Amino acid sequence: MTSLKNAGSAKLHGFDEANTVVVSGNGTQVIQFGIFEADLRTGELRRSGAKVRLQDQPFQILAMLLDRPGKVITREELRTRLWPADTFVDFDHSLNAAVRRLRDALGDSAENPRFVETVARRGYRFLAPVNWTAPAVLPAVATGLSDHTRKGWLASAAAVLVLFGLGVGVFLGRRAFVPTITSPPLVERRLTANPSEDPVSSAALSLDGKYLAFSDDTGTYVRQVDTGETHAFVLPAGFKAKPVCWFPDGTHVVATSVAGASNRPGLWRLSTIGGNPRKLSEEGREAAVSPDGSQIAFLKGGINSQEVWLMSADGQQSRKIAGEIGDLFRSPVWSADGKEIGFLRGVYHPGEYGVVPQIEILDLRTNERTVVLSHARLGGAMAWANGQIIYVLDEPPPSQDDSNVWAVKIDPRTRKPFGAGRRLTSGPGQVQYLSGAADGKRLAYVKQSLQQDVYVARFDANGAKLQTPRLMTLDERQDLPWAWTPDSKQVLFGSDRDGSFHIFKQAPDQITPELLVGGKEQSMLPRLTPDGKDIVYLQYWPGFEQAQVVRLFRLSLSGGPPALVLEGRGFTNLQCARLPSTLCLYSQVVEKRLIFFSFDPMRGEGQEVAHVDDDIPYAYNWSLSPDGLTLAVAKSQKMDLLAKPDIRLLSLAGHTERTISLKEWPAVSSVDWAADGKSLLVSTATSTGTNALLSVDLTGRARPLWEQTKMVVGWAIPSPDGRYLALWQASGNSNVWMIENF
Repeated sequence: MTSLKNAGSAKLHGFDEANTVVVSGNGTQVIQFGIFEADLRTGELRRSGAKVRLQDQPFQILAMLLDRPGKVITREELRTRLWPADTFVDFDHSLNAAVRRLRDALGDSAENPRFVETVARRGYRFLAPVNWTAPAVLPAVATGLSDHTRKGWLASAAAVLVLFGLGVGVFLGRRAFVPTITSPPLVERRLTANPSEDPVSSAALSLDGKYLAFSDDTGTYVRQVDTGETHAFVLPAGFKAKPVCWFPDGTHVVATSVAGASNRPGLWRLSTIGGNPRKLSEEGREAAVSPDGSQIAFLKGGINSQEVWLMSADGQQSRKIAGEIGDLFRSPVWSADGKEIGFLRGVYHPGEYGVVPQIEILDLRTNERTVVLSHARLGGAMAWANGQIIYVLDEPPPSQDDSNVWAVKIDPRTRKPFGAGRRLTSGPGQVQYLSGAADGKRLAYVKQSLQQDVYVARFDANGAKLQTPRLMTLDERQDLPWAWTPDSKQVLFGSDRDGSFHIFKQAPDQITPELLVGGKEQSMLPRLTPDGKDIVYLQYWPGFEQAQVVRLFRLSLSGGPPALVLEGRGFTNLQCARLPSTLCLYSQVVEKRLIFFSFDPMRGEGQEVAHVDDDIPYAYNWSLSPDGLTLAVAKSQKMDLLAKPDIRLLSLAGHTERTISLKEWPAVSSVDWAADGKSLLVSTATSTGTNALLSVDLTGRARPLWEQTKMVVGWAIPSPDGRYLALWQASGNSNVWMIENF
């Protein structure tokens, strides 16, 4: 994909490289709307008088919308203005990303827009009233874009977003009541303004609230919050560090870094004033330093089976304090007196999906735990400051892709909630990495926006190389490919564009899809039956409540109502072979075993054909060969950091097994068979940020078909004729925000 680095030179109403001036259609240069003011002369956006960092292309889109409020600005108009005819970019992806950045700056939402409305299949419209005024102050110079080399983003959130081929994500859980109240959200202040090509990967606020340590693909930095003055950590060549917390002295941070061949994160101590990093623990992440600086609490283990550990500040005297097989922990935090540790804990229940998420406090003196609150939508970050537990809640549909910050006071004696939860923020994006000042006056966090889309790519004439994938889904919601129609002309995919996940089909050259399965339920994983006349799919209850059964349906592609095939609990995947084989399989988690059952799409259940025993059975991804003779099974490192890059081939005819290993690649994220059944399509990711789709033959030899450093590369579904691939790819942005006096 061609770089967008120079794409901002396009002219727009007089905006050009020579004078950097934008003039609206009626000749005015400052436009007010709500609490915002857009200065078209300088290219600046201000909120209540304070400057909001906004890149060139999103600002130009805003200028076009403001010039014709209430009128539709078509995507083609935007393309003509922003990308000249001689600029080669993935226009659809680039425009979607620019609109997301604009909405992020405005605190706007695609689902409930106040300013920028998406007009389906056409373009965008500005909703709010506008006023044209003369500029009060005209700064001499407009802020330009950074000229850093932009690399990509492999977000840790992607482990959760690969939901249904690998098992449901980490913190999807049962619904449990916690009292909440909605109060006016606080004003959010953005501390970083990284573009989507260079997202923030981690951040931590110092305990005095004066400094922010953060990392992106260009390095690791410390920024003075009030002045914006920024300095890079001086680190050895090739050493990439992600800050996670500060020591109380305000000059040292704890950071994670992947070093050596283990591909596992370890903990290091970094100095803001120079010096080599010092290793604290060979393995560890999500650390928190005690208020007196003498101890560090941190996590160990795979993503789906973890433990909480303590060690001294120099890395010695390490010991486990919590965690059994199947426990999932996030975000350890300390009480102000250093006598207790809080954390998010998820409990895996065999035969069900996901976990029950809850916030717990561990008394280090008595080893007793107290459950502070439990909620089905708890996110994976928390903080503890000024007598309050600060936590993250995912928003309900239709804003289920967003999360926001909440707080609840806790009783100092019982450690139970004291009153109701209180909303602190309200805006788009997923909140990660909460860190607060010790006095409770400042709270920093990372907002991530990961857009999952379906791309389609064609093989060249000899099938050896993959052409550049093209974006197929143009909406701003989550889209996941699962199959093709038998004629290889349309992709079957799942999307939550209606609020719940529904099933659609769409030709790669079409703009809008056709709905196949709707309703209030969550319908996922459409697969073709062996004869290609029907699809089978799984249907979950709204919210993916684990206590409810999962139903497997059949639907004719020629029309008609769906028919129930069977139902049960713990279903994780399904797939069918192609004629002359008539085999269809679904997988089910039962205790510590992943069992593969055959089933008849017309008559229902068959019998067990294979199984895999593991402490974390839902971490497996699998694919059935087109001839129905072999299962390819791999444990995803996105679901278990300790997983090896091995693929097990289980023969269903001879009941034999052999293993192939990806020797030159560190992990397997997903696995699917190629259309001819002679090779595998494997997605992988490296610790250096490269995401790749590999073609792996049955001896283990791998060659990259598609590599990315700017996007997450998920699985690939081949068309039946073997000429095309439908790929899951994701892009987004990530920046640090702050609220005060919460």
